[in-house]
Amino acid sequence: MEIEIKLPEDVARQLEAQWGSDGLPRKALEALAVEAYRSGAITAAEVQRVLGLSSRWEAEAFLKQAQAYLDYAESDLEEDTSAIRQVSPQ
Repeated sequence: MEIEIKLPEDVARQLEAQWGSDGLPRKALEALAVEAYRSGAITAAEVQRVLGLSSRWEAEAFLKQAQAYLDYAESDLEEDTSAIRQVSPQ
């Protein structure tokens, strides 16, 4: 799917000057991927696919750099720990 974004010409020129003509579409795609990940709409694996990253680790590094962390509360940790204890041999 292709998405078109309309920007005022002066803003587009300013952004292209900052990021280059090829950089602007990439930055827009990255911003979309980060926001979709933060909102829970897509997974890290889907971020990897959307951005054409070569590995899971590259996707994780990208998300870390964008400060897009999983919403993982202490209660989630407790649930995970409990589930591991239930299936772990003593």
